[in-house]
Amino acid sequence: MLDSLPRRILASLSVLAVSAAPALAEVRAFVGGEIVPIVGAPIPDGVLLVDDGRIAALGPASGVEIPAGAETVDVSGKVLMPGLVDTHSHIGGGWAADGSAPIQPDVSVLDAIDARDPGFQRARAGGLTTLNVMPGSGHLMSGQTVYLKLRQARTIDDLLVVEDGRVAGGMKMANGTNSRRDPPFPGTRGKSAALVREAFVKALDYRRKLEAAGDDPKERPDRDLGMEALLEVLDGKRVVHHHTHRHDDILTVLRLREEFGFRVVLQHVSEAWKVADEIAAAGVPSSIIVVDAPGGKLEAQHVSFENGRALEAAGALVGFHTDDWITDSRLFLRSAALAVRAGMSREGALYGLTMAGARMLELDHRIGSLEPGKDADLVVLSGDPLSVYTRVLETWVEGEKVFDLEREQDRLAADGGSGAGSPRQHQELACLESEVVR
Repeated sequence: MLDSLPRRILASLSVLAVSAAPALAEVRAFVGGEIVPIVGAPIPDGVLLVDDGRIAALGPASGVEIPAGAETVDVSGKVLMPGLVDTHSHIGGGWAADGSAPIQPDVSVLDAIDARDPGFQRARAGGLTTLNVMPGSGHLMSGQTVYLKLRQARTIDDLLVVEDGRVAGGMKMANGTNSRRDPPFPGTRGKSAALVREAFVKALDYRRKLEAAGDDPKERPDRDLGMEALLEVLDGKRVVHHHTHRHDDILTVLRLREEFGFRVVLQHVSEAWKVADEIAAAGVPSSIIVVDAPGGKLEAQHVSFENGRALEAAGALVGFHTDDWITDSRLFLRSAALAVRAGMSREGALYGLTMAGARMLELDHRIGSLEPGKDADLVVLSGDPLSVYTRVLETWVEGEKVFDLEREQDRLAADGGSGAGSPRQHQELACLESEVVR
């Protein structure tokens, strides 16, 4: 059972404990299955080599040499594809934002996530390996998002994606009906846009004061964490992930983007099919939710399965998200299947589950496709990715297995039933750690 522990946990334990644990293979070879690399044609009877958490090589069995001593993982009759990327999730309970103000860029969802929440194992059961976890959307700006890798985790630090020494994440914004509440929240769409403009104008003024002060600490304005976060947005260091549904709200986001120059990913876009050409012309990507609640949310009443087809035909970058719980993470593959049923191409839908999301999170140099040098984030499927009969059999993050349908606690996470969603899902890992330490 120690084989299932992540390598970094073993490394953190005592030397005596580690010496008692079985050695982990440096190289793994996945053999016999169909490989769907996303950036190229499927490879029947392929071989994929993983070395130290990264993809070392892949190709047809006749063209890839398996190193002596490599651990072999037989995936014959199965499908191997990149780990799925969810660009909009609320797993971990990290809503983070409160009702004190409609704009709060200083708030970070990082400080509100429970890394041991059972929702993370549900996501692994759906083949997800990377998430953009958002604070709540009942604000014009609810705060900073965080990008997470679904490694096995004891604390939130075990999940973080770190790029260039910085925790990776974006900024969550929203318009439409979510923020139209009692004061101090705006009561109209026009006032909502005005408050956003005012916030960005204040940030530009804050930057002018910083520049004017130079290195003189006496002249520098008091530190303002919210303004610092907004300047990260304006300087392109933090992408805006913008909740928006109606076609007029979508166009408002595009206007604000044009005015202030921030980079944006449109989230939800229920009525994207009405303004697909405008979205494509702006060069803005859209992360769509295929299964929403048109009966429960007025602004989503015109959500259409044809959003993917319309955006793809217009030439826009299209990805998918769960907004979990709106779409259960275990059913993420079905979002792409429904989009294909409504006319989106198969290639575009599979790209949308993987590379499109990776590009939206600016992590496509690491994830989203099976290519040498990228992180070994993999999903082993029982059959075609778009078939309703297909099951996620295994999920691997950076070369370590984090979900296995054959394990009792993982099947419980995948199928539900008595005990699902309880601390039981985390007990095995905790017990294993305790046994090794003793």
